Amino acid sequence: MQEVIRTVNITRDFMLGKEVIKVLKGISISVKKNEYVAFMGPSGSGKSTFMNIIGCLDTPTSGQYFLNGTDVSKMNDRELAGVRNKEIGFIFQTFNLLPRYTALENVALPLVYAGYSKTERIKRAKEVLEQVGLGDRMKHKPNELSGGQRQRVAVARALVNNPTILLADEPTGNLDTKTSYEIMALFDELHQRGNTIIVVTHEEDIAKHTSRIVRLRDGLIESDVPNTPEKTFLNFVSSQKYLHP
Repeated sequence: MQEVIRTVNITRDFMLGKEVIKVLKGISISVKKNEYVAFMGPSGSGKSTFMNIIGCLDTPTSGQYFLNGTDVSKMNDRELAGVRNKEIGFIFQTFNLLPRYTALENVALPLVYAGYSKTERIKRAKEVLEQVGLGDRMKHKPNELSGGQRQRVAVARALVNNPTILLADEPTGNLDTKTSYEIMALFDELHQRGNTIIVVTHEEDIAKHTSRIVRLRDGLIESDVPNTPEKTFLNFVSSQKYLHP
Protein backbone atom coordinates (compact mmCIF):
# COMPACT_ATOMS: atom_id res chain seq x y z
CA MET A 1 0.00 0.00 0.00
CA GLN A 2 1.14 3.53 -0.76
CA GLU A 3 3.29 5.16 1.92
CA VAL A 4 1.91 8.60 2.81
CA ILE A 5 4.23 9.56 5.68
CA ARG A 6 7.78 8.45 6.37
CA THR A 7 10.10 10.02 8.92
CA VAL A 8 13.76 9.06 9.20
CA ASN A 9 15.52 9.69 12.52
CA ILE A 10 13.69 12.96 13.19
CA THR A 11 15.12 15.08 16.00
CA ARG A 12 13.98 18.44 17.34
CA ASP A 13 15.97 20.61 19.74
CA PHE A 14 14.92 23.84 21.43
CA MET A 15 17.05 26.45 23.15
CA LEU A 16 16.13 27.40 26.72
CA GLY A 17 18.57 30.17 27.56
CA LYS A 18 21.94 28.53 26.94
CA GLU A 19 20.60 25.03 27.45
CA VAL A 20 19.65 22.74 24.56
CA ILE A 21 16.44 20.82 25.21
CA LYS A 22 16.23 17.64 23.12
CA VAL A 23 12.49 17.05 22.63
CA LEU A 24 12.59 14.49 19.80
CA LYS A 25 15.52 12.09 19.86
CA GLY A 26 15.22 10.13 16.63
CA ILE A 27 11.72 9.25 15.42
CA SER A 28 11.40 6.91 12.43
CA ILE A 29 7.91 5.89 11.41
CA SER A 30 5.80 5.05 8.37
CA VAL A 31 2.09 5.62 7.80
CA LYS A 32 0.34 4.02 4.84
CA LYS A 33 -2.58 5.38 2.88
CA ASN A 34 -5.94 4.85 4.65
CA GLU A 35 -4.35 4.04 8.01
CA TYR A 36 -6.08 5.32 11.14
CA VAL A 37 -3.42 6.04 13.73
CA ALA A 38 -3.42 7.46 17.26
CA PHE A 39 -0.32 9.16 18.65
CA MET A 40 -0.26 9.10 22.42
CA GLY A 41 2.09 10.10 25.21
CA PRO A 42 2.27 11.94 28.53
CA SER A 43 3.06 15.62 28.81
CA GLY A 44 6.64 16.15 27.66
CA SER A 45 6.71 13.01 25.53
CA GLY A 46 7.19 14.98 22.31
CA LYS A 47 3.87 14.07 20.67
CA SER A 48 2.82 17.70 20.10
CA THR A 49 6.23 18.59 18.67
CA PHE A 50 6.09 15.56 16.38
CA MET A 51 2.56 16.51 15.34
CA ASN A 52 3.78 19.99 14.38
CA ILE A 53 6.45 18.45 12.17
CA ILE A 54 4.03 16.02 10.52
CA GLY A 55 1.65 18.93 9.98
CA CYS A 56 4.43 21.04 8.39
CA LEU A 57 4.02 23.66 11.10
CA ASP A 58 7.64 23.13 12.14
CA THR A 59 10.83 21.60 10.71
CA PRO A 60 13.12 19.06 12.38
CA THR A 61 16.58 19.85 13.70
CA SER A 62 17.84 16.79 11.85
CA GLY A 63 16.41 13.83 9.96
CA GLN A 64 14.02 13.65 7.03
CA TYR A 65 10.25 13.80 6.62
CA PHE A 66 8.73 12.49 3.39
CA LEU A 67 5.10 13.35 2.64
CA ASN A 68 3.77 11.49 -0.41
CA GLY A 69 7.38 10.81 -1.39
CA THR A 70 8.49 14.46 -1.20
CA ASP A 71 11.10 15.49 1.36
CA VAL A 72 9.48 18.45 3.13
CA SER A 73 11.94 18.60 6.03
CA LYS A 74 14.13 21.26 4.42
CA MET A 75 11.39 23.41 2.91
CA ASN A 76 11.11 27.12 3.74
CA ASP A 77 8.05 28.69 5.38
CA ARG A 78 6.38 29.61 2.10
CA GLU A 79 6.83 26.11 0.69
CA LEU A 80 5.52 24.55 3.90
CA ALA A 81 2.44 26.78 3.79
CA GLY A 82 1.67 25.48 0.31
CA VAL A 83 2.04 21.87 1.46
CA ARG A 84 -0.21 22.48 4.48
CA ASN A 85 -2.97 23.98 2.37
CA LYS A 86 -2.88 21.23 -0.25
CA GLU A 87 -1.94 18.07 1.64
CA ILE A 88 -3.10 18.39 5.27
CA GLY A 89 -6.51 18.89 6.83
CA PHE A 90 -6.24 20.16 10.41
CA ILE A 91 -8.85 19.54 13.11
CA PHE A 92 -8.22 21.27 16.44
CA GLN A 93 -9.59 20.88 19.95
CA THR A 94 -10.75 24.51 19.98
CA PHE A 95 -12.36 24.32 16.50
CA ASN A 96 -10.63 27.56 15.36
CA LEU A 97 -13.67 28.83 13.48
CA LEU A 98 -14.03 32.50 12.59
CA PRO A 99 -16.93 33.80 14.72
CA ARG A 100 -18.31 36.30 12.17
CA TYR A 101 -18.36 33.77 9.33
CA THR A 102 -21.13 31.28 8.65
CA ALA A 103 -20.42 27.55 8.59
CA LEU A 104 -20.34 27.74 4.79
CA GLU A 105 -17.88 30.65 4.79
CA ASN A 106 -15.62 28.96 7.35
CA VAL A 107 -15.48 25.78 5.30
CA ALA A 108 -14.86 27.62 2.03
CA LEU A 109 -12.00 29.71 3.42
CA PRO A 110 -9.09 27.31 2.61
CA LEU A 111 -10.21 27.32 -1.02
CA VAL A 112 -9.60 31.07 -1.21
CA TYR A 113 -5.89 30.46 -0.61
CA ALA A 114 -5.95 27.57 -3.07
CA GLY A 115 -7.13 29.90 -5.84
CA TYR A 116 -10.64 28.55 -6.45
CA SER A 117 -13.34 30.82 -7.85
CA LYS A 118 -16.21 31.88 -5.57
CA THR A 119 -18.63 29.59 -7.40
CA GLU A 120 -16.28 26.63 -7.01
CA ARG A 121 -15.68 27.44 -3.33
CA ILE A 122 -19.37 27.56 -2.49
CA LYS A 123 -20.14 24.37 -4.39
CA ARG A 124 -17.35 22.38 -2.73
CA ALA A 125 -18.09 23.77 0.76
CA LYS A 126 -21.75 22.77 0.41
CA GLU A 127 -20.73 19.27 -0.62
CA VAL A 128 -18.57 18.61 2.44
CA LEU A 129 -21.08 20.18 4.84
CA GLU A 130 -23.68 17.81 3.45
CA GLN A 131 -21.24 14.94 3.95
CA VAL A 132 -20.83 15.69 7.65
CA GLY A 133 -24.57 16.08 8.18
CA LEU A 134 -24.79 19.87 8.39
CA GLY A 135 -26.66 20.65 5.20
CA ASP A 136 -29.30 22.48 7.23
CA ARG A 137 -26.79 24.54 9.22
CA MET A 138 -24.77 26.16 6.43
CA LYS A 139 -25.89 29.72 7.17
CA HIS A 140 -25.43 29.44 10.95
CA LYS A 141 -22.51 31.14 12.69
CA PRO A 142 -20.42 29.26 15.28
CA ASN A 143 -22.29 30.74 18.27
CA GLU A 144 -25.51 29.34 16.83
CA LEU A 145 -24.13 25.78 16.75
CA SER A 146 -23.53 23.15 19.42
CA GLY A 147 -20.01 21.99 20.26
CA GLY A 148 -20.45 18.86 18.17
CA GLN A 149 -21.78 20.84 15.22
CA ARG A 150 -18.86 23.27 15.43
CA GLN A 151 -16.42 20.37 15.39
CA ARG A 152 -18.19 18.93 12.36
CA VAL A 153 -17.80 22.30 10.62
CA ALA A 154 -14.09 22.06 11.48
CA VAL A 155 -13.99 18.54 9.99
CA ALA A 156 -15.70 19.78 6.82
CA ARG A 157 -13.16 22.60 6.56
CA ALA A 158 -10.36 20.04 6.91
CA LEU A 159 -11.88 17.92 4.13
CA VAL A 160 -12.63 20.69 1.66
CA ASN A 161 -9.26 20.53 -0.13
CA ASN A 162 -9.27 16.72 -0.41
CA PRO A 163 -6.10 16.50 1.72
CA THR A 164 -3.68 13.59 1.83
CA ILE A 165 -4.08 13.26 5.61
CA LEU A 166 -6.45 14.46 8.30
CA LEU A 167 -4.52 15.53 11.39
CA ALA A 168 -6.68 15.84 14.50
CA ASP A 169 -5.21 17.35 17.66
CA GLU A 170 -7.29 16.33 20.72
CA PRO A 171 -10.46 16.58 18.58
CA THR A 172 -12.83 15.64 21.43
CA GLY A 173 -11.08 17.56 24.21
CA ASN A 174 -13.84 20.18 24.54
CA LEU A 175 -16.78 17.81 24.01
CA ASP A 176 -18.96 15.74 26.33
CA THR A 177 -18.91 11.95 26.12
CA LYS A 178 -21.90 11.52 23.82
CA THR A 179 -20.73 14.21 21.42
CA SER A 180 -17.21 12.76 21.49
CA TYR A 181 -18.63 9.43 20.33
CA GLU A 182 -20.50 11.21 17.56
CA ILE A 183 -17.30 12.85 16.32
CA MET A 184 -15.37 9.57 16.53
CA ALA A 185 -18.20 7.90 14.60
CA LEU A 186 -17.74 10.57 11.95
CA PHE A 187 -14.00 9.86 11.86
CA ASP A 188 -14.70 6.17 11.43
CA GLU A 189 -16.97 6.92 8.47
CA LEU A 190 -14.25 9.10 6.94
CA HIS A 191 -11.71 6.32 7.42
CA GLN A 192 -14.06 3.83 5.77
CA ARG A 193 -14.26 6.19 2.79
CA GLY A 194 -10.50 6.06 2.32
CA ASN A 195 -9.13 8.97 4.34
CA THR A 196 -5.81 8.66 6.16
CA ILE A 197 -6.36 9.91 9.71
CA ILE A 198 -3.91 10.71 12.51
CA VAL A 199 -5.33 11.54 15.93
CA VAL A 200 -3.15 13.05 18.64
CA THR A 201 -4.74 12.36 22.01
CA HIS A 202 -4.07 11.62 25.66
CA GLU A 203 -7.42 9.84 26.06
CA GLU A 204 -7.19 6.05 26.06
CA ASP A 205 -10.87 5.58 25.16
CA ILE A 206 -10.41 7.78 22.08
CA ALA A 207 -7.23 6.03 20.97
CA LYS A 208 -8.93 2.64 21.23
CA HIS A 209 -11.21 3.63 18.37
CA THR A 210 -8.28 3.69 15.92
CA SER A 211 -6.58 0.76 14.19
CA ARG A 212 -3.03 1.54 15.36
CA ILE A 213 -1.61 3.16 18.49
CA VAL A 214 1.84 4.76 18.62
CA ARG A 215 3.07 5.76 22.08
CA LEU A 216 5.83 8.32 22.59
CA ARG A 217 7.86 8.80 25.75
CA ASP A 218 10.87 11.05 26.35
CA GLY A 219 11.16 11.90 22.67
CA LEU A 220 11.25 8.31 21.44
CA ILE A 221 8.73 5.75 20.23
CA GLU A 222 7.90 3.55 23.21
CA SER A 223 5.53 1.23 21.33
CA ASP A 224 3.77 0.93 17.97
CA VAL A 225 1.04 -1.71 17.89
CA PRO A 226 -2.05 -2.53 15.81
CA ASN A 227 -5.38 -2.13 17.55
CA THR A 228 -8.84 -3.58 17.08
CA PRO A 229 -11.49 -0.86 17.61
CA GLU A 230 -13.75 -1.54 20.58
CA LYS A 231 -16.86 -3.55 19.76
CA THR A 232 -19.10 -1.17 21.70
CA PHE A 233 -17.89 1.71 19.56
CA LEU A 234 -18.44 -0.20 16.33
CA ASN A 235 -21.99 -0.97 17.45
CA PHE A 236 -22.49 2.75 18.05
CA VAL A 237 -21.12 3.55 14.59
CA SER A 238 -23.37 0.99 12.90
CA SER A 239 -26.43 2.55 14.48
CA GLN A 240 -25.51 6.18 13.71
CA LYS A 241 -24.86 7.63 10.26
CA TYR A 242 -23.19 11.03 10.09
CA LEU A 243 -22.14 11.04 6.46
CA HIS A 244 -24.72 10.94 3.73
CA PRO A 245 -24.23 9.07 0.44
